[in-house]
Amino acid sequence: MTKPLGPYTPAVRAGDWIIVSGQLGVLDGVLVEGGVHAQTAQAVANLKAQLASMGATIDDVAKTLCFLTDIETFATFNEAYVAGFGESRPARSTIGVAALPAGAAVEIEAWAFKPLAASE
Repeated sequence: MTKPLGPYTPAVRAGDWIIVSGQLGVLDGVLVEGGVHAQTAQAVANLKAQLASMGATIDDVAKTLCFLTDIETFATFNEAYVAGFGESRPARSTIGVAALPAGAAVEIEAWAFKPLAASE
């Protein structure tokens, strides 16, 4: 997994919840090429890896918070998001922002519900 870009923990457990910090489209410390579609696909892959490290899957995600530096790319973002999430459709907010770390165009945060008893 990619090392965090700042002083934070990429994923934490809070009771029955797993909270995954915002994931960028970064692979081996470098922003992937290919624009919003490629960055979204990689951000979802990174999200899945963080979830797996905590014993959860994309199907456990109840809520995502997504950031785009250009809201005009929303349709392209949605295509890659749907491909990455498959049949899972968590609640979601998508917000247009001025900038993201590392010059990224996309960031995805997630909250997954995975009861402790189910992950033991």
